[in-house]
Amino acid sequence: MKLIMERCPTDMCHASTLLKTGPDRFLVAWFGGTKEGNGDVAIWITRGNEEYFDAPQILAQSDEAHWNPVLFRINESKIILFYKVGNEISKWRTMYRISEDNGETFGEEKELVQEDQGGRGPVRNKPVRLENGRILAPGSTEQGIWKAFVDRSDDDGVSWNKSEEVEIRQLEYKAGERTVEKDDSAIPVSEQSFYGRGVIQPTLWESAPGQVHMLLRSTEGKIYRSDSGDNGDTWTDAYATELPNNNSGIDMVPSEDGKLFLVYNPVGINWGERTPISLAVSGDNGQTWKKIRDLSTGEGEFAYPAIIQDEDFLYITYTYKRKNIAFWKIKK
Repeated sequence: MKLIMERCPTDMCHASTLLKTGPDRFLVAWFGGTKEGNGDVAIWITRGNEEYFDAPQILAQSDEAHWNPVLFRINESKIILFYKVGNEISKWRTMYRISEDNGETFGEEKELVQEDQGGRGPVRNKPVRLENGRILAPGSTEQGIWKAFVDRSDDDGVSWNKSEEVEIRQLEYKAGERTVEKDDSAIPVSEQSFYGRGVIQPTLWESAPGQVHMLLRSTEGKIYRSDSGDNGDTWTDAYATELPNNNSGIDMVPSEDGKLFLVYNPVGINWGERTPISLAVSGDNGQTWKKIRDLSTGEGEFAYPAIIQDEDFLYITYTYKRKNIAFWKIKK
């Protein structure tokens, strides 16, 4: 494991996204500022290799909070960077910038879906391209009952159509109710995050043509799952898996041999500690899981992972105590 910065240029950094742009060449982006949700929080980006990353630079900033960058490759040279803008999570907007030179520069900021409030496109984890060419972006909204969905694009990201929503049925939530008192949690999230209940921030994979699945962060102490048999148009109700979840971000990636690799905090308490952070594998399409190793342990926050794979290796980034971004290269 290495830390990508000698010193973080902001008081905190969080929610990294990772993309391989060439042999031993990577893009990493995250949000950082004085405190999550503050108006000075910007999108930061760096380029580098397994041994050294350039000094981070601001890619997007205004007088509103920025959140959750997501990198996705459209083709050999074109990359999209999505991110959220807005001081209220329930009303944030999805913005994007396009790179036409494999991530060396990014163009002007545009809004993904005009006049949207609540967030379209990928909310935190990377989109996937299906066998039929469709792109699915894993989305969610946080308005009372938290719900997930996918945004579907059949024209390489030019336009997007929202699927039906995925939720835990019969889940009760009273407006304005906290799922945990802020003083009871050591996690330095925006106070508004403690309101609402349900599932958010899906991570996606396709197991066979048209057969798509998502794992979901939840407030219920478990990672939840939903399945689609029609390329992401319709989905089952969310149902609990065997995997614990602390209401923190997860990410997974399928490999060419059919295995699934998941990075998560194996803590089954709502707003529980974000340590350790671990890597697990499934050989049966996510029905059962086996832990491979802990990536970081001990005091502090190790959270919000991003995982990709290329050839024989997995590449992983995650928040390291909100003071840096950890980077791993692991042989599959």
